[in-house]
Amino acid sequence: MNKIFIHFYRREHKLIDKKSAVFNAGRDLFLLKGFKAVNVSDITKQAGMSVGTFYNYYVSKEELFSDIYRKENEMAKKAIMDAINIDDDPVSIAISFVSEVMNTLQSNLILKEWYNRDVMGDLEKTYRNEENKNESFVYVFFKGLLKKWRAEGKIRSDIDDSHVLGLYDSLIFLDTHKDEATFDPVVMQLLVEFVMKGITDFKKE
Repeated sequence: MNKIFIHFYRREHKLIDKKSAVFNAGRDLFLLKGFKAVNVSDITKQAGMSVGTFYNYYVSKEELFSDIYRKENEMAKKAIMDAINIDDDPVSIAISFVSEVMNTLQSNLILKEWYNRDVMGDLEKTYRNEENKNESFVYVFFKGLLKKWRAEGKIRSDIDDSHVLGLYDSLIFLDTHKDEATFDPVVMQLLVEFVMKGITDFKKE
């Protein structure tokens, strides 16, 4: 029994190692060249395996890229949020967050594909569903900030938290439906700035 278990464990561990090799090779190449300039044979050559082996783990280059994009996106957002000074005023925090996101998108060829409709169509739909279910850790982070701002009296008292979160949802809706309209990232920066200035303008209470 122990020999069978050990054999099974080693086999599964080997499979995981090979899948990790494919993932890491794909990530390295996508970061260097972008999605379109990389093909499956490039990835398998980098990983030191045959093209046929690739399809034991992913059905296509697109599926691999989707897997890589998700992890890259999560790591980038966490790094951005860790760098934000939550003691700044709400407007500064919002502007800083969006600015950091845009800079990251421009400097990372994997994340930059978010604005490539041909590449990101299916993945974008998944993000819509996740945001609709409030599963995004960015959403949780924003809710925590909102609670903090409310306790510190930094948000207008005549605006309910549900309406502030509704504004957040509207911004996310725009970003995840950019395929349905001409969209300029600068517009998002301006919208965030205007929204945050509006909900912190106590002269309008």
